[in-house]
Amino acid sequence: MTQSTDRKVAIICSKAGLDEAYPALILANAARQSGIEAFIFFTFWGLDVITEKKVDHLHVNMAGNPASPMPTMLAGLPGMEAFAAHRMKKSMEELSLPSAREMIEILADAGAELYACELAMQMFKRKPEDLLPQVKEVITAGDFYDLADGAQIIFT
Repeated sequence: MTQSTDRKVAIICSKAGLDEAYPALILANAARQSGIEAFIFFTFWGLDVITEKKVDHLHVNMAGNPASPMPTMLAGLPGMEAFAAHRMKKSMEELSLPSAREMIEILADAGAELYACELAMQMFKRKPEDLLPQVKEVITAGDFYDLADGAQIIFT
């Protein structure tokens, strides 16, 4: 596989379920391993992935998930999200996948850039000090487009 330094990918992470956030983290990691410049723009619920008090408590949304093998009525019962998150975390450990916090550290160490959405920060009343130290900056959607110029944009 050839490595290219002139390619870049801009990934938008708008959700924070384990099954929703990991695609953005894995895609960014694969890009960096392939020599592709990568950054992730965390917006709306995706902010939880880079929020210090939330990153270690991401869940799996079973209710209303069309891919869930569990009927919606059962998936909505108390404790089902925690159960599903526990099962997914166990499967991830068996595959030696790093936790979301560890993935963020790996990405930052590999040169991926992590950004928080300014509007979402205001909506959810978050401050820059609430975020993980690996977050480079809080930016606007317009700033995102400037950074994404020439990049493949992936929305997860």
